[in-house]
Amino acid sequence: MGFTLAQGLMLVLLIASTMAVSTANKGWQFGNWPYRGPYHPNNTQTSNGIIVGDSYHWNFGFNYTDWAIKHGPFYLNDTLVFKYDPPTPKTFPHSVYLLPNLRSFIKCDLKNAKKLGNVTQGAGEGFKFVLKRPWQPHYFACGERNGFHCMNGTMKFFVMPIFRCISCAAVPTFLDSTQFLLVYPPEP
Repeated sequence: MGFTLAQGLMLVLLIASTMAVSTANKGWQFGNWPYRGPYHPNNTQTSNGIIVGDSYHWNFGFNYTDWAIKHGPFYLNDTLVFKYDPPTPKTFPHSVYLLPNLRSFIKCDLKNAKKLGNVTQGAGEGFKFVLKRPWQPHYFACGERNGFHCMNGTMKFFVMPIFRCISCAAVPTFLDSTQFLLVYPPEP
């Protein structure tokens, strides 16, 4: 009994897929996320003010979906701070919209979206948006240039705030192969 051509092609496809997935996930061994330290930056007992895009702020060409994945989880009452330069002849104008659903987010459909910040509101200290709906996604996008900044896939992201564990002690969120975590409930 030998391999048929179809079986051989399936084997090659399986091996190639496995290699592609392992290459794409390198550095994520043992459940590690991009933050390698013992504590995630948003693992606190109080609400946080989080600057969208960190030092890059809200600008064209930065991938905010990746940023949101690296900075999650987001918690109820955390504040997102959107900072961007007001429009000048040398810069692109930006705005921030809250899209109503996943379909609008995927298609960058701004018809039913709520404008949170116009082209000048991101200047200086920026403007703040408090995450108030637990377990519901908040879809954000730039609406300038008829949604082009959103449609190219970079100036949009979503977060789903969760409840913060008030009685939990700050414990390491991510482990590497040399750490073990035993968590006991707090004593009454």
